[in-house]
Amino acid sequence: MEAPLTLTDKPPRTLGAGAQTAMWASFGVTLFGPLTGALVTQSVGSLGGGLAACALGTLVGALLLGGAAGIGAHTGTPSMVGLRGLLGRGASVVPTVLNIAQNIGWAMMEIIVITSAATHIVGAAWHWPFVIVAGALCTLMAIRPLGSVKILRTVMLWLVLAGSIYLFVMVLRQPSHAIGQDAVIGFWPGVDLAAAQVVSFAPLAADYSRHATSGRSAFASSAAGYGLAIFAYYALGVFAVAHLGGDLAGTNLLAALMVLPVGGLAIGLLLLDELDNAFANVYSSTVSVHNLAPRLDRRVISVAVGVVATVLAGLAGFDQYEGFLYLIGSAFVPLFTVAVVDFFVTRRGRWDTTAAAPFRWSPTLAWFIGFVAYQLIYPGSIPGWSDLWAGLAQALSFVAPGWLGSTLGSIVVSAVAAAGLGAIDTAVRRQRAERRGA
Repeated sequence: MEAPLTLTDKPPRTLGAGAQTAMWASFGVTLFGPLTGALVTQSVGSLGGGLAACALGTLVGALLLGGAAGIGAHTGTPSMVGLRGLLGRGASVVPTVLNIAQNIGWAMMEIIVITSAATHIVGAAWHWPFVIVAGALCTLMAIRPLGSVKILRTVMLWLVLAGSIYLFVMVLRQPSHAIGQDAVIGFWPGVDLAAAQVVSFAPLAADYSRHATSGRSAFASSAAGYGLAIFAYYALGVFAVAHLGGDLAGTNLLAALMVLPVGGLAIGLLLLDELDNAFANVYSSTVSVHNLAPRLDRRVISVAVGVVATVLAGLAGFDQYEGFLYLIGSAFVPLFTVAVVDFFVTRRGRWDTTAAAPFRWSPTLAWFIGFVAYQLIYPGSIPGWSDLWAGLAQALSFVAPGWLGSTLGSIVVSAVAAAGLGAIDTAVRRQRAERRGA
């Protein structure tokens, strides 16, 4: 049985705890793990600090991811359709467009990393062939998502586990080096980076958990499966910075891992599994489009999204990955904090996810407040955008304390805003109902 072709078809509930855990663990097995772990360590400037930042960021992100998956299991809808219950049908278009953009961006980045690693092995002349093959394979997997999950569970996860253990052993056998301090910006920006990659899967969670057999299994499988796997791969990047030395910026880290004995073979195994992350992004772009066009066949959308991501991957580079992570975090950390508070606390599971869902001002405003808080604390490194928010913070005479990070700060602000504004909205609606009944 496969995923429904349109939004109007009922999703099958076929994914038990084992299948979900394997799927989410496979999503966490990604070359972006060590790349992000290396970025975090360079941002923090120490081995212990890098591991701590990765652990805290992963924990926070995994809880939000699990909450998003739990919501999807309860509603039975794709992620962006489910957000109709949070924001209303019209306002849900905003995160839908953002999610389509981030998923195409992630699919592009995945194909870039696959191609970069592959061309390190066989030569730069194979750039476009690998781009096309990687793009085609992830698109085919998006056309048959549940079948792809079964392959991930039964075959690929065990192959990449062997390659991963080998890389860990070989990295740790190398002599340790002093970590450069040139790129150090602090502990909390490192936490933000680690959390952002995990939270980037929150807008995708319900696309898969709607097929889960229970809400509890959806929460536990996604939080534990993805969280433990991605932390392990963050740690590989942290240890690589401490033990390999040299210029490990961008995809240079992959080249350094390939230089290790049989490192090319181990990375090659990871490349096979990297396709599942690219497929997940293509598939989630597809079902996000269903919030805008519910009757459009997802296979047609998958092909279109896959072609766009493939072409962009062939033309773009890896330079803006760090800024991309911060921007993702600023949008989706507060959004899914508000979603979890609203669904489980304010509305207690009562969301209207139909096409007639009305606009809800309180969670929309709470999301905006959380987004602003994230940007004011640390706006990232995208030229122009970060300057805009730095200027606004200066105009407001706002200086974030050194102990406050964007992720945790935004979570606290958006959660308090969601609970407070939700309580006000509930009281107002109750008063209106009493007046009508009088």
